[in-house]
Amino acid sequence: MFDWENPYPTIRSPLFARNVVATSHPLAAQAGLSMLARGGNAVDAAVATAAAMTIVEPISNGLGSDSFALIWDPKATDGRHLHGLNASGTAPAAWDVGYFKKKYGDVFPLRGWDTVTVPGAVAGWVALSDKFGTLPFADLLAPAIDLASRGYGVSNIVAHKWAMQVPYLQDQPGFLETFAANGRAPLPGERFVFEAAAQTLRAIADTKGEAFYRGATAARLVAHARACGAVMTERDLGDYRVDWVDPIAKAYADRHGVEHVLHEIPPNGQGIAALMALQIASTLGIARYPVDSIEAQHLMIESMKLAFADVYRYVADSRHMNDVTAAHLLDDGYLAERARSIDPGRASDFTHGVPASYLRPGGTIYLTTADASGMMVSLIQSNYMGFGSGVVVPGTGVSLQNRGHGFSLDPSSPNVVAGGKRPFHTIIPGFLTRTEGTRQVPQMSFGVMGGNMQPQGHLQALVRMLTYGQQPQAACDAPRWKVGTGLSVDCEKTMSPELRAALIARGHRIESIPDPYMDFGAGQFIWKLSDDGEDGYVAASDARRDGQAVGF
Repeated sequence: MFDWENPYPTIRSPLFARNVVATSHPLAAQAGLSMLARGGNAVDAAVATAAAMTIVEPISNGLGSDSFALIWDPKATDGRHLHGLNASGTAPAAWDVGYFKKKYGDVFPLRGWDTVTVPGAVAGWVALSDKFGTLPFADLLAPAIDLASRGYGVSNIVAHKWAMQVPYLQDQPGFLETFAANGRAPLPGERFVFEAAAQTLRAIADTKGEAFYRGATAARLVAHARACGAVMTERDLGDYRVDWVDPIAKAYADRHGVEHVLHEIPPNGQGIAALMALQIASTLGIARYPVDSIEAQHLMIESMKLAFADVYRYVADSRHMNDVTAAHLLDDGYLAERARSIDPGRASDFTHGVPASYLRPGGTIYLTTADASGMMVSLIQSNYMGFGSGVVVPGTGVSLQNRGHGFSLDPSSPNVVAGGKRPFHTIIPGFLTRTEGTRQVPQMSFGVMGGNMQPQGHLQALVRMLTYGQQPQAACDAPRWKVGTGLSVDCEKTMSPELRAALIARGHRIESIPDPYMDFGAGQFIWKLSDDGEDGYVAASDARRDGQAVGF
């Protein structure tokens, strides 16, 4: 199966267990594990973990976040075992190009209320619990409420990233009194109490989210928006609904020729970039080259750049991708044509292609759960940039995302801003299945956080595991690269000097890309060890964050 040796410096070992939670904060992982210990399933654990993450890693997500999820339901009777959830927010009805040009000219705002779309995460928790959960919804939020009310010691990496954001957000309404009450961010180990969020979580728990979208919390959100000159209304919140979607997918053969299938959420997310890059790399025969060779890394970098060139041009809310759809971008013939544009010996600056029909920093958390019954959940939740919009609604503890910044003001773009529309999203949960005859069996739930690092992390980790047999923790620990614009590539400091020099020799511009938050992403992986479930799972958690994989 895997080479269980780890050739990279690491402070982590893989976890083997029948019930697993992996995320970027230990206290949130324990919240999810407590639900499994009580007899709940992987969805119960995922919701509890997600709620706790809004408290213990508030720089990355909050009660005003968006989320996406992929869920493997082993008990499905209709043969549809894999479900996709899009709980990303929609634009207020009053948003259009004219609204923004009148207030801001030709530049879309980066922070503040005019970047806030309707938050979707809370509705996503309720939808997951209603469809798949076994424990009472209120029970799932209890650990988060306890953490917020009693407080917790802020972890090292969270404290560092928290402090870096304070200077940028101190003028946003509600930010300083919530997240820098002492005039600074909390220090590592310093106790942070979030009683306002605890009260809002209690209301969400008692009403199954109704208070957030149609009750007292909603009223406070709208009143604050109006006081700040924004246009979100009671109807914008009350009309919000999540979407259950069919995942998009591409096949990829492992080193033994066994077909695996990578599944991603369809647009408005960028998961399609991972599918495109993986197929392009496969078409170019990446398996011919050693794992950390210049040939393999060059082909992956160029494949990723090609995918991004198309994604940034064509991907938007799928309801508005009228001329170029996800199916056009994933067409085998089109991707083979794109692969032919890669020079194996030289870096290139690609423009978008023309299918046959016709970089942003991130603040994100990822979690994955799996239980002994075979249910697996891949869930990602985000405020976008660190602390999102920077807006915190007084008395509620609701910190709001700034996903509206993902819209365009170009009327010709499929991603042009419009009321009720979802913006382009960077956050993407991943799921891997294996082909057995005519059916797909679950193999791995996984994700890598960090803006446009996410599909790059999916590509790099999957190639390491499937093509080169590296075990999940080794694939997680391996040095990563991150493409920028043009010929620019940023390389993690642990990458070998020889590989860096070889990339430069091929024309790649190795430069440090300013990035105060996301670094080179952070992943969580749960790999199923046997089809019958008796061997449980092996899990990995990225040392680039404070978290861990836990289980029993």
